[in-house]
Amino acid sequence: MNISSAIVHARPGTAGSVESILSGISGVEVHAASEEGKIVVTIESDDDHGTTDIFDFISKMDDVLSASMVYHQNESDPDKEI
Repeated sequence: MNISSAIVHARPGTAGSVESILSGISGVEVHAASEEGKIVVTIESDDDHGTTDIFDFISKMDDVLSASMVYHQNESDPDKEI
């Protein structure tokens, strides 16, 4: 399981629509948004590839000026370690 957090900076005046789209992406949770368009999200996926795919999608969204990964953690599955 991969858990990451990112700051997404939306074009001024579009934060609400960007936030709505982000909330609809499987594995993405919106935690906070500022009036300036900065949005804090977490991304959960099964592996690094899934995290990269989601982050790339967010980075290329219309009205997203930038997306910066600020934290990443890979948690192993205890059942698979035995």
